[in-house]
Amino acid sequence: MLKEFKDFIAKGNVMDMAVGIIIGAAFTAIVKSMVDDLINPIIGLFLGGVDFTNNFIVLSGDGDYASLAEAREAGAAAFAYGSFFMAIINFLIIALVVFMLVRYVNKAKDAAKKEEAAVEAPAAPVGPTELDVLLEIRDSLKK
Repeated sequence: MLKEFKDFIAKGNVMDMAVGIIIGAAFTAIVKSMVDDLINPIIGLFLGGVDFTNNFIVLSGDGDYASLAEAREAGAAAFAYGSFFMAIINFLIIALVVFMLVRYVNKAKDAAKKEEAAVEAPAAPVGPTELDVLLEIRDSLKK
């Protein structure tokens, strides 16, 4: 059983998956920072600092709460539609950023492949080709 486990762990698929998960977590932190620290402040500047996270409706109780955190701390059942709306906006921004990054990486890969193909392309043969020589022989035999 231990040998089977070692074989399973040593397979390339498991190691590739582990590396992918680790890189994905690091990439998530980068994208989240880009959205939270760079893009959202710019959007907030154009929208006048609009933040929907504190838009909510108290479903139980008669409490008047200044913020969603205060309502949750008091134990009130709150319908937090603003937080949900902000989560959707953040998801769309993150999806756009990831799309742009993947698009840029794909363009860079395509450019690198084109450069490799240009370097690896064989040069045109110098002098007559084999077909030219055979045609010349055929023509001289006809004479």
